[in-house]
Amino acid sequence: MTTTEAATYCGLAKNTLEKMRLYGRKGDNSPRFIKLGTAVRYHPDDLDVWIDRNRAITTSEYDSTN
Repeated sequence: MTTTEAATYCGLAKNTLEKMRLYGRKGDNSPRFIKLGTAVRYHPDDLDVWIDRNRAITTSEYDSTN
């Protein structure tokens, strides 16, 4: 998937994924991506893993360092 397609799939802004790629996130909590020359692509399975890793029942159990 392109960055735009991946952002739509995750319900995020394209900018959010771009910033995550550029700056990373604490604890390396960002989805994996593939760089092919200048093209950036995301695999749906990697996005699903990232989404599952961020599951929480309540906001008090959410840990942004995961």
